[in-house]
Amino acid sequence: MFIGHFGVGLGAKAIIPRVSLGSLFVAAQFIDLLWPTLLLLGIERVRIEPGTTAVTPLAFEHYPVSHSLLAVLGWALLVACGHWLVRRNKRAALVMAALVLSHWLLDLLVHRPDLPLVPGSDIVVGLGLWSSLPLTLAVELPLFVVGARLYARATRPIDATGRWAFLGLLAFLLAIYAANLLGEPPPSVEAIAWLGHAQWLLVLWGYWIDRHRTVAYRC
Repeated sequence: MFIGHFGVGLGAKAIIPRVSLGSLFVAAQFIDLLWPTLLLLGIERVRIEPGTTAVTPLAFEHYPVSHSLLAVLGWALLVACGHWLVRRNKRAALVMAALVLSHWLLDLLVHRPDLPLVPGSDIVVGLGLWSSLPLTLAVELPLFVVGARLYARATRPIDATGRWAFLGLLAFLLAIYAANLLGEPPPSVEAIAWLGHAQWLLVLWGYWIDRHRTVAYRC
């Protein structure tokens, strides 16, 4: 799951329109923003195995800190508390927590049984949608389209940058998604980790877009 997570972040703007898109991306992608650092530190492990699924060549071997259900619940609580301390908005904090948890739930749909429930447990889950490219696209693309539509309805551009930066982000995310599906497997685990850190640029892009858009009156 990639653009589906960003679609959820985009769509959340309709629920908490005063929260920046960059912050919504941080919450929706929180555990995938954490994961690359844990890879580089050797705390979590992934293996490159072309053909392991129809969608991704990555075999996730060990990632209890970022992707176990118990840990994700903890990260969701941390993000919610942090947001509440800064903004003092209980509703927004709850939505931010839900965004963090949504990542795990969407991963549950697509991953093979490799998502641990509790760190240190041998119990792993996953419904395996990645075994079928058509089914994966049938879930992920609509999530992205609906999320983008909700964001577009919840905000309006205040200048040309607000319009074109948003459309550029959508095009860029789709291009990355296509490259991931159709391109060659990554050359190394280190390359995966450093490319994963590049997602922070998408977060910054989200903040930039929202500086050039305003909340629509109909929100």
